[in-house]
Amino acid sequence: MTAPWRLWRHTIRVRLALLCAAAFFLAGAVLVAVMYFSMRAALDRQVTGRASATEHRPTSATTEPGSQQAAHQAQKALLAQFERDRDDTLNTMLVASLVALGAVGVMAGGFGWILAGRALHPLQRIAATARRVADRSLHERIALDGPHDEIKDLADTFDAMLDRLDRSFDSQQRFVANASHELRTPLTINRTLIEVALEDSQASEALRQLGGTLLAVNQRHERLIDGLLTLASSEQGIADAIPLDLADIARHISTESQAAANAAGIEIHADDLRSAPVVGDPVLLERLMQNLADNAIRYNLPARGEITMITGIVDDRAHLTVDNTGPPVPPYEVPGLFEPFRRLRTTERLADSATACSPGRGAGLGLSIVRRIAERHGGRVELLDAPGGRGLLARIVLSPA
Repeated sequence: MTAPWRLWRHTIRVRLALLCAAAFFLAGAVLVAVMYFSMRAALDRQVTGRASATEHRPTSATTEPGSQQAAHQAQKALLAQFERDRDDTLNTMLVASLVALGAVGVMAGGFGWILAGRALHPLQRIAATARRVADRSLHERIALDGPHDEIKDLADTFDAMLDRLDRSFDSQQRFVANASHELRTPLTINRTLIEVALEDSQASEALRQLGGTLLAVNQRHERLIDGLLTLASSEQGIADAIPLDLADIARHISTESQAAANAAGIEIHADDLRSAPVVGDPVLLERLMQNLADNAIRYNLPARGEITMITGIVDDRAHLTVDNTGPPVPPYEVPGLFEPFRRLRTTERLADSATACSPGRGAGLGLSIVRRIAERHGGRVELLDAPGGRGLLARIVLSPA
C-alpha cells in the first residue's frame, strides 16, 4: 500500500503556492503586529487622559473625608474599567485579525495555486513535448508563442536542440543504411561466387572444405551486419506502433524455432501463453523474441534440453518469460551479457550450425538487441537463475496496451 505522504507531489506549482501563502502570512502577521501595538498605544493614551481628567475633577470643600475616600475608590474602579475595556478591544481586534489573516491566507494560497498553474503552463507544454519526442520521434517541436521571456527562451533553445538531434539521428540512420548496403553487396557477391564454385563437379574435396568454411564466415559477417543494423534502428524510436499480443508472437516464434530445436534435441514448451496485449513495433518485438529463443536453444543442454515460454499480465504489466535447462550462469557475468559483442563464457553450448536461424546470432548482439527493443517499448529485461538452478531465465516486462 502506498504511504500517504507519497501521494503528495512536491512540484514547483505546489512550492510556488506555498511560498505565496507563506509570504502573505508573514506580511499579514507583521501588519497585525503593527496595528496591535499602534492601537494599544492609542488606547493607553486615552486611558491615561481619562484617568488624569478624573483625578483633577474639582470636589466640594464641605465634602466629608468619607465621601472623599468613596470618590477615590470610584476613580480607581473607573480606571480599572477603562483598562478592561482597552484589553477587551485589543483582544477582540487581535482575534478578528488572526481569523481574517487565516481565511485570506488560505485564499491567497488558492490564488497562488491558480496563478502558478497559469505561469507554469508553458513549462508543462515543454515537458509534454519532451516526453512525446522521447517516446516517438524527434520531428515534433514546441513552437511556443507569447512574450519573449525566460520560458520562451527555454522553449526556443529546446527546439534548437531538437533540430540538431533530428539532423544528427537522420544522418546516422542514413549512414547505417548506406553502410549496410555497401557491406552487404560484396558479401552477397562473395556468397554467390563461392556457391557457384562449390557447384562445380570438378571441384576437389579440399576446395569444397575451403568453400564451406568461407560460406560460414561469410554468413557470420552477414548476420553481424544485420544485427548492427537492427541495433542501430532500435535506437531511433518506434515508428509503426500498433496493438498486438505477445502470446501470438511467442506462439509464432515457437513454431519457427521448432526445426532448430529438433536438430539440437531440445523440446519447446509453449502451452502457457496467456494474452499479453501491448502497443509496439511487431517487427522489433518479433526480433526480440527470436533472439531470446535462439539464445535459449544455443545455451542449453547438448541433448534432451527444454525451453519454456510463458506470457501473461502480472501487476498490470505484460510479461514474457523464456527459460531453458542450460548450464547455470554466474551472477557476476549477467550484467556483461547485455553489452555488444559479449557472449557467455561457457563450453556447454550447442554448435552454431544447429541454430543459426536469426540475423545477429553468434556475434554477441542478441541480448543487446533485446534490451534496446525492450527499452524502446518502455519496458525492461531481467536475467535470473531458472528454477532449480538450471539455465537462465529471461523476463521481459512491457507496458500493456
